[in-house]
Amino acid sequence: MANPHPASASPASRDLIGQMLLVQGVVSEDQLRIALIEQARSYQLLGQLLVALGFISEAVLRDAVSESLGQKAVDLSQAVVAADALRLVPRETAQRHRLMPLDYVAADGTFTVALADTTDIVALDQLRTLLPAQTRIKTVLAGEAEIARSIDRHYGHELSIDGILQEIETGDPDQQARAVATESYSHPVVRLIDALLTDAVKRDASDIHFEPEASFLRIRYRLDGMLRQIRALHKSYWSAMAVRLKVMSGMNIAETRAPQDGRISLTISGRPVDFRVATQPTLHGENVVLRILDRHKGIVPLARLGFGEDQLDQLKRSIARPEGILLVTGPTGSCKTTTLYSLLNHLNSERINFMTLEDPVEYPTPMIRQTSVAEAAKLDFANGVRAMMRQDPDVILVGEIRDADTATMAFRAAMTGHQVFSTLHSNSAIGAIPRLLDIGVRPDIMAGNIVGVIAQRLVRRLCAHCRKPHPAEAGERRLLGRDDGKPPPLIYRPAGCERCGHRGYLGRLAIMELLRFDEEIDELIARGATVPEIRHVAVARGFNTLVQDGLRRILDGSTSLAEVERVVGLPGLC
Repeated sequence: MANPHPASASPASRDLIGQMLLVQGVVSEDQLRIALIEQARSYQLLGQLLVALGFISEAVLRDAVSESLGQKAVDLSQAVVAADALRLVPRETAQRHRLMPLDYVAADGTFTVALADTTDIVALDQLRTLLPAQTRIKTVLAGEAEIARSIDRHYGHELSIDGILQEIETGDPDQQARAVATESYSHPVVRLIDALLTDAVKRDASDIHFEPEASFLRIRYRLDGMLRQIRALHKSYWSAMAVRLKVMSGMNIAETRAPQDGRISLTISGRPVDFRVATQPTLHGENVVLRILDRHKGIVPLARLGFGEDQLDQLKRSIARPEGILLVTGPTGSCKTTTLYSLLNHLNSERINFMTLEDPVEYPTPMIRQTSVAEAAKLDFANGVRAMMRQDPDVILVGEIRDADTATMAFRAAMTGHQVFSTLHSNSAIGAIPRLLDIGVRPDIMAGNIVGVIAQRLVRRLCAHCRKPHPAEAGERRLLGRDDGKPPPLIYRPAGCERCGHRGYLGRLAIMELLRFDEEIDELIARGATVPEIRHVAVARGFNTLVQDGLRRILDGSTSLAEVERVVGLPGLC
């Protein structure tokens, strides 16, 4: 069987995988040439370089190699791993040889393992020394980053936070940590911060709060939009921990009396994760909050954003227009940027020049020219949009419209034939109109230049493993609009189990409303109609509010009535 990894092949066959991807139409000639130049400089595997350069995804690489070689591939995120297989292979061996044990059937002596390179003789020989005699090894193909994530998930936290804390308190080295460390043994505070950051990412937290009190340090994660205390440490730990966080994020460690901002980039579970770091002086010391920007989870397909079928159809028609502004509104933390990037990803192609101006860039994306607002370079949103207009863009993303200058430049770009995407702080889609008026945008400028406004909120998703169904009671039927004498609908309440940490909820989902602008809406805006007038016309044309979308999610069992009421309020409960 041919080796799919050209870094270990002869020069004549060095670009074998590249030619294979080229024939399959996965990469272009130019992309392959760039990757081969980089490979000559770095001596990395060609497939890894193509993924790192953003030309293909790891899943595409895995499937392409699998198809070419006739080798079965596996999606490790969906794979069930047998405990018997894990016990036979130590974690160190799995990490060193890029393999993940999947199954072991003692009855017929079959051991199934996923490898990044199924022809790696060294890895297979090492595996045979660990397995019982006469064991038959069955190999399947998986991506290298997928294997790293699977190892982390199934082998657990060997560098435990408790073990590191015990080492700090007693001064005795954590021998388990030394045994599994792949690099030189590091200071326990360094490993403590790394372990906390890794733990937060694995728990799907969106933020980490380090909050000093008079005599202790509180550590909280924001899980599914709600803060939850994870640890309480003695305050004597905080000084060294704060310095470590500042060093990692490029801050001034000597400055403790003024707020600072920074950024950390790490590879966790085989994928890049960014942390936006902010410090704030408080009565008991510096408060530090880290916003987790997980690129792997940040951009989702348009169909998975949470729109109803009719809403999704209207949205696709709105973004098909060659010019105009589409706004996403909502409070801080409602994933407005995620929605914007999902829209860009849907449109992304080589035929379109995408440019963004953000504060800061949250999701580095191939084929999109991304710029961060920089106070030092006197580059604000208004000046940045003005500069981007000279770069021949087709689509422009402005991180936020927050003042008259930025709004003027954004609308000027829309009026000169560009698609513009941006965010705005308002309570609803229709509320974006008075908000823009308050900023200073004239009604006649708005009319005809806004293609649509999306308003969104995040609600917690009911845990599918423990949610409890019950027929809607009289008051609930009235709120759901089902007080019509028919059998009551079945709705769900949170319960709590091990999988959701006894919270009853696991993950979040978006509830959304989409106001699509047409000639009638434009005319209302141009003549200065009130918000109730615009809402009346929009509802008559099929506009669904956030509350109505929340009720839809209650009826399909995704969330609870209490959760929707908490986030957007319900008529009759306010």
